[in-house]
Amino acid sequence: MQTMGLFLVVTLLAISDVVIDLAAGASPAHVAWESTILLAGAVGVVFLVFQLRAAHRGVESMAERAEELAEALHASRVEADRWREEARDALDGLGRAIDRQFERWSLTPAEREVAMLLLKGLSHKEIAEIRGVGVATARQQAQAAYRKAGLSGRADLAAFFLEDLLLPGPSNPDDAG
Repeated sequence: MQTMGLFLVVTLLAISDVVIDLAAGASPAHVAWESTILLAGAVGVVFLVFQLRAAHRGVESMAERAEELAEALHASRVEADRWREEARDALDGLGRAIDRQFERWSLTPAEREVAMLLLKGLSHKEIAEIRGVGVATARQQAQAAYRKAGLSGRADLAAFFLEDLLLPGPSNPDDAG
């Protein structure tokens, strides 16, 4: 905006100088030179106006996109809340069952927390950040949990708890295929 103002001031000063020079009978070469300066200032103003309009359109486009994303995020949150509400009893029961299994494996509180975060799909780095420990510590606690559970890794841990979960069959026999 400041640059456009500067070009506008230069253009207005050049116009007034050309008018004064013409009235004073300045040489054609001098008037031509100042007219060139005037033209350059005018071109600069026009260029900056187009740039400003393009930037404004870009801002409007980004604002529209941000609004679309905000609406999509809101819809996703509403859907997630609806799902959590519908599945609350099942999730609570599953959570208690997982906790009992962790107890049977004799996991320490830290190993339990790491194992739960692994089940939620977090990486060792993310777990370390959440727990305020180093990545190596998070990795060691995960390995200890796997060892105590007799599992080989993250996939086996997830499979242990999710293996028997099946989607419900079709409610209408005609939907089967």
